[in-house]
Amino acid sequence: MAGGKETPRQRMIGILYLVLLGLIALDVPDNLLDSFKNIADSLTASKANVTTGINTTIKAFENSKLKDQKERATPIYERAIKARNLADAFDKYVDSIKSILIKNAGGIDPVTQDYKGRDDMDVSFHLLVNEGKGEGYTLHKKIDALREGLMASLKDDRERAGIDLPLHPDAPRPVSGQPKKDWEAANFGEGIPMAAAMTALVKLQSDAKNAENEIIKKILIEADQTSVNLDKFEATAVAPTSYILVGHPYTADVFLTAYDSQKSPTITVNGSPIQVVQGKGKYVGSTATEGLHTWTGTISFKDNNGEIKTYQTQPQTYFVTKPSAVVSADKMNVMYIGLPNPLSVSAPGSNLKDLTVTISNGKLTGGDGHYVATLATPTDVVVTVSGQVGKGKTEVLGTSKFRVKRLPDPKPVFAGKSGGDVTAVNIRSQDALYAVLKDFDFDAKFTITHFNLNVQKPRQDIVTYLATTGQLTAQMKTILSTITPGSLIEFSNIAAVGPDGAQRGLDPIIIHVK
Repeated sequence: MAGGKETPRQRMIGILYLVLLGLIALDVPDNLLDSFKNIADSLTASKANVTTGINTTIKAFENSKLKDQKERATPIYERAIKARNLADAFDKYVDSIKSILIKNAGGIDPVTQDYKGRDDMDVSFHLLVNEGKGEGYTLHKKIDALREGLMASLKDDRERAGIDLPLHPDAPRPVSGQPKKDWEAANFGEGIPMAAAMTALVKLQSDAKNAENEIIKKILIEADQTSVNLDKFEATAVAPTSYILVGHPYTADVFLTAYDSQKSPTITVNGSPIQVVQGKGKYVGSTATEGLHTWTGTISFKDNNGEIKTYQTQPQTYFVTKPSAVVSADKMNVMYIGLPNPLSVSAPGSNLKDLTVTISNGKLTGGDGHYVATLATPTDVVVTVSGQVGKGKTEVLGTSKFRVKRLPDPKPVFAGKSGGDVTAVNIRSQDALYAVLKDFDFDAKFTITHFNLNVQKPRQDIVTYLATTGQLTAQMKTILSTITPGSLIEFSNIAAVGPDGAQRGLDPIIIHVK
């Protein structure tokens, strides 16, 4: 059970165990048996600390790498859990042997909290050796299986290099004049008190836990390594745009994701090599002719094992076309006097900040593709878009013509209607006359400037009132508050002003009171 990476404290405990084992041949006094208990207690405490460290390490991995890099970290995590399960199964097996030993030795002394038969020289021999038929020989095989299983959980020989786990149940060196002993007889044979055998089992569990800790840390550290030794690679090509104007250069970055920038791969496009700087190639495609252009990049590099690996991008395309521009009205193909008319302007292949947009009549404000046209006269306008097509060269990319109209007349509305039957209750709750532009995309507001109210109650003469705003006057509210079914109400001489500043005469409203 020697070897591996042990702390100075663990090495001292091992030496003390060997010294005490040697003293058994002389005598088995109580103080010597007490020393075995102290060593076993110390090993148990050490094992508990290592177990806590393992659990903390795995939990930290679950909360970081396994969440942030799930695809890459999952295979690593599964190998670590497999190693932990192997060690846990072995630990439970050794616990079962200890339980049988304790039971056969008479159990635990409640006063000393030690084994009642701790000085028994036969119990471990009969259970674990028994002339080659004892459980110790199965234990020997399980130690070998655990060591091999833990080593197999490492990915390759490079990871296994320098690893020497403290799980070697080797026979002791023969002593001159004495018969040769195997590992089982040396640790659990005749003349070995039960206390020494139990200490040997506890030390074996501690060694197994230290071996598990070393393997798990070795596995999980792989997630922190950044090199081209990844299990998946993908060749990548990124172009700023695939829509190019004639005469403009087409550029694209071709690179291997996660590739070491200190190693320059060989990159070709359609079989021709391109320049590589810090792991990335810069491809400049031809734009001399219009139409669809297709290309494929190939990346070759030498990995850490000296093998040449090659990866290829998916076919990439870009379209070359003549200069053009697109201008569209955001609401309809008409502009209106007095309103802010929004426009969206774009020019494929050109930066919006490099465009110059002008209008033939009126005012144009805005930028970065979004503009507002304000017009004063019903004259058709032309919007012109210019842009840079080369260094220091500007040309017209496109023009669009728009019709300019006055806003349509709104409809006067009282009690939600422009005429017809209205209940007396509804009329009494009104306080204003409104001008509404229905079914119109723009938010154009009109203000009533004056109107006449003519009221004829049943069997009474018509009375007329004048208002200089859209609000009902006090006299109007008074007469309408006493309106009765069968009355006739007329709004006439209605005028309103809209966003263009022009005053409009509106149609009258005739309402029959129900």
